[in-house]
Amino acid sequence: MEPIRVERLDHRGVIASVIKDVGLIDMINARLMPDAQEVLTPGEAVAGMILNGLGFAHRPLSLTPQFFANKPLDRLFHDGLAAEHFNRFKLGRTLDEASTSGCDALFQELALAVWAHEGSDQRFNHLDTTSFSRTGEYVPDRHEHAIMITPGDSKGHRPDLKPVVWALRVSQDGGVPGVSKRWDGHTSDLHVFQERAQALMTAFEHTPSPRYLVADAKRYHQDNAPHLKHMGFISRVPSTLSVVSQVIRPALEWATWHPVDDTIRYQRVELCHYGMAQRWLVVYSQAAFERATARLKKARQREDEAITKALFHLQAQRFPPPEAAHDALAAVAQRWQYHQVESSHLTEHPRYAGKGRPTPRPPRKASAWQIQAHVRPADEVIKDLQQVQACVVLGTNIGASEWSDPAAIAAYKSQSRVAGGFRLLKDPLCFVSSLFVNKPSRIEGLLMVMTLALLVYSVTQRRLRQPLAAHHQTVPNQIHQPTTSPTVRWVFPLLDGIHRVRVTIPGHVHDRIESLTHVQINILRLLGNAVCHLDQISPVEGCSMSVKRDIRKH
Repeated sequence: MEPIRVERLDHRGVIASVIKDVGLIDMINARLMPDAQEVLTPGEAVAGMILNGLGFAHRPLSLTPQFFANKPLDRLFHDGLAAEHFNRFKLGRTLDEASTSGCDALFQELALAVWAHEGSDQRFNHLDTTSFSRTGEYVPDRHEHAIMITPGDSKGHRPDLKPVVWALRVSQDGGVPGVSKRWDGHTSDLHVFQERAQALMTAFEHTPSPRYLVADAKRYHQDNAPHLKHMGFISRVPSTLSVVSQVIRPALEWATWHPVDDTIRYQRVELCHYGMAQRWLVVYSQAAFERATARLKKARQREDEAITKALFHLQAQRFPPPEAAHDALAAVAQRWQYHQVESSHLTEHPRYAGKGRPTPRPPRKASAWQIQAHVRPADEVIKDLQQVQACVVLGTNIGASEWSDPAAIAAYKSQSRVAGGFRLLKDPLCFVSSLFVNKPSRIEGLLMVMTLALLVYSVTQRRLRQPLAAHHQTVPNQIHQPTTSPTVRWVFPLLDGIHRVRVTIPGHVHDRIESLTHVQINILRLLGNAVCHLDQISPVEGCSMSVKRDIRKH
C-alpha cells in the first residue's frame, strides 16, 4: 500500500452524492437482480456509466476502467470496488439486462420515484424529440421490440449514418426528465406525438391535480387536433400558417399591449381553430426583435449579392423593343424580397443596314435597347418584417381563470429546458462515442443511461438553484459576474482541483480532502448535507472534517 496516495474527486463527488441520495442504485438493483458472484451490481454499473458521462473526461464507455483509475471509489461507491470491475463486459451485460427488462418502463419508474423524492411540480410537462446518429455495422436483435436500424441522416446529408429518434418529457420545475421513449430511425414527429398522446391522456386522467402539456410548434398540427382537444396544452402556433400573420399584423396596430416585463408584452385573441376554442397570445419581445433584425440583415446582404450578379447579366443583354427590357427587369425584381428598383434608364444601340463604318446619313435597320437599374433596400418591407418576426403566437385551450396569460407565457418559455438537455447529451465530452456498439438492444440501454444522466444533472442543478434563489446568494459565472441561476455544466469546472489525499501509517489510514477554495466550499454547502459529508466539509461555517480509520488487526 502506498504511504501517500492522491486521487481526483472534483465534481464527481457531487454526482455520486445525488445518485445515492435519490436511491438510484438500490432501485435499479431491485429491477435488475445482482449476481452474487459479481462484485459490481447492475445499479453500480449504471452509476459508473453516469459518472463517466457527466465526468466530461472525453473517454468512451469502453475506457471506464481508465476513467476510474485515479478516483476514490470507496467514497464514490463503497469499499472493495476497483477500477477494473467497470470493464466493458460487465457494462455490456448490464445494458443487455436493462433492454430485456424494458428500458422505457424502467426509466419511467425511476424518474417518477425521483420526482416524488424531490417534490417536483408535475403540472406542466414539456415534450420534444431529437435524434442521435450512429455509425458502423449492427448485429440484428431477435427481440421483437428491438429498435430498427435504418440508414441515412437527411439533416446531416450523411447516408452512412444511422439515426434513432428519442422523445423526452420533462417537468417545468427544473427540467427533470420523467418519460423517455426511443423510436426507430426516420420516425416522424407527427407519428411520435400521436403514439404518445394516448399515454399522456391516460397519465393526466389519473392524477389528482390538473396536468398540462407544453410543446413546440411541431406538435400543433391539424392531425394532432383530436388528441390536443382532450388535454390542456400550451403550444407555439407555426408561423407557416397564414392565420398567424393575419392575427399578428392587426395586433401590431392595437394599442392595448399588456406588459409582462420591461422587454416582453402581449395581446390576447379569442378564436376557434382546428375545432378548438382557444386563447391565442401574440407575444412581442425585444430579444426576438433583435434576432429578427440580425437575421434580416444577413438575408438582405445575401440578396444584395444575388441582385448584383443578376443585374450584371441583365445589363449585358440587348432587347429589341424597350418594353421587353422593362419586362425583363420586372421579372428579375419580382423575386426580390428585401430590395426594390429605385430607378432605371434605357440606352439605345442602333443597328444599320450596311456593313462597315456608317456614313453621315446611313439607313437604320433597327434599334436594340440596354437597361440599367439602381436598387435600394425596401425599408418599409424590412421594418414590417422586423415587427412581425419579433412576435410569436402561443395557443392554449386552458381557461384564463385557470391559468393567467403571463403564467402561460412563462410556462412556454420553459420549453427550452428540453432542448438544453438534448444539447448536454450531444456534447462531444458527454458520452463520447457511446453509441459505437454493435447491438440495437445495447443502444436502447445506453439511451436509458444517458437519460438517467440527464435526470441526475437536472436534479443537481435544481438543488443548486433553489437555495441560491431562496437566500439571495450568487456564484460567479463564466465572466466572473455573480449569477443566481448557474448551469451545472459551468459549475462542475469550478469544482476542478478537489483531491482526496490518503496517508497510510502503520495501523492507521488518514483521509483528507484538499485544495478546497472558498467558492467550492460555498457551492458544496448549497448542494446539501450528503455532498458535504462525501467531501468532508461541515454543512455550516467554522468547522472542518477529516476521516481517520483504524486498520489494526485485532
